[in-house]
Amino acid sequence: MTEEQPILVSHEDGIARITLNRPDKLNSFNETMHLALRQALDEIQNDRRVRVLVLTGAGRGFCAGQDLGDRAARINSGDKPDLGETVERLYRPLILALQNLRVPTLAAVNGIAAGAGASLALACDLTLAAESASFLQAFSKIGLIPDTGGTWVLPRRVGLARAMGLALLAERLPARQAADWGLIWSCVADADFAAETDRLARILAQAPTRALVRTRQAMQASGLHTLEQQLDMEAGFMRELGWRQDYAEGVAAFMEKRPAHFTGD
Repeated sequence: MTEEQPILVSHEDGIARITLNRPDKLNSFNETMHLALRQALDEIQNDRRVRVLVLTGAGRGFCAGQDLGDRAARINSGDKPDLGETVERLYRPLILALQNLRVPTLAAVNGIAAGAGASLALACDLTLAAESASFLQAFSKIGLIPDTGGTWVLPRRVGLARAMGLALLAERLPARQAADWGLIWSCVADADFAAETDRLARILAQAPTRALVRTRQAMQASGLHTLEQQLDMEAGFMRELGWRQDYAEGVAAFMEKRPAHFTGD
């Protein structure tokens, strides 16, 4: 069943949920799961009913990264795989699809997030983890570097010293410590994890979607811009958002002392 349905997708009240569904393999990536996930993201991108994406894993893991079993036979036979081709064909477009999604994204990390699985979780706009979850940059154990955007996101989240420690030592980082370091948004008790995931998803689904995505874009660009360039970007986004219906609704709701009813416009 898991090979036939490598991911599960559901929709409710503007919330799209994608569950990585290879629990017997800790939801590690094979090509079938890659292609199914990309297709689901493409469909969400084109579905105007969706206001937020929640990404999580089935069973006891979020995602253990690449399924090395897919490569072991080839390596044992003396074949030298082109890992650069794998990154360029599968992982690069996946991360860019997440980063360019027209709705905010929430990673609900229910268990181990290792290798590319950790990078996948950190590519989302918000990362929530259960207290029993953990993050592992396992690449140095097999002679590789953090990929799937790992070398980009880690130093930006936790600073160079901690990023280097995570990458070089390949030690498991408990979710509570990840939250304390600022690697993720929040860590909650396992008993509260499902309810907190739903709460955050509902908040994002009812928020002004375009403004949230423009916030993502501005935050990402800040490390590449001078202050003047960033101020120009802010002005452009503010001009655009000020013409949208959600801004008018937000101001009206504030003046009328009532909850705003955003449409994502």
